[in-house]
Amino acid sequence: MILLDYWVSVFGMRVRIALAEKEIKYESREEDLLGNKSDLLLKMNPIYKKIPVLIHNGKPVCESLIIVQYIDEIWNDRSPLLPSDPYQRAQARFWADFVDKKVAPRPGVLWGKGEEQEAARNEFLETFKILEGELGDKPYFGGETFGFVDISLVTFACWFHAFETFGKFSMKAEFPKITEWAKRCMQRESVAKSLQDPQKVDEFVVEYRKRLGLE
Repeated sequence: MILLDYWVSVFGMRVRIALAEKEIKYESREEDLLGNKSDLLLKMNPIYKKIPVLIHNGKPVCESLIIVQYIDEIWNDRSPLLPSDPYQRAQARFWADFVDKKVAPRPGVLWGKGEEQEAARNEFLETFKILEGELGDKPYFGGETFGFVDISLVTFACWFHAFETFGKFSMKAEFPKITEWAKRCMQRESVAKSLQDPQKVDEFVVEYRKRLGLE
């Protein structure tokens, strides 16, 4: 089992958490996404040429949410990540897809400037208002159990400080329930060991902004 990954990727972190939840051993291979991509990555994901890619028995599985579902289905005798009820499972997939479509493509908060950054910031805040409402008073998005939607979103938690710094807002003040939920998730070993140190993420953002001529 090989995971093609990149240390600061929220998508790679999702797979790491799922593998940790299932207690599956694997080899992690770091890709250089800011430089040359490996021949293995280009061979295993020739369409998108992106990480993460899980190579299981020599066969690639691509796209983080698809990989997490694959892991859940293959190792279905350990800590289920998706609900067994078809409706609840469909709802979990809906909200994970919402995260992918609304939270993930918000680089303008970090890399944008002027009106572009302001628009991205407002969209980010609106998206998290929706997520705050969906979480409500539940400990996790699926209820009492940590699962698929939590995995899809919690990897952004180590980026929250960077979003706050460059978006000029406070996650705790704006989204107290999401903030507490993130802390709750971080108490799980699978999450704590899979997420990056927020300070290192901040340093990465600053360095990347320099590359873009924003610093």
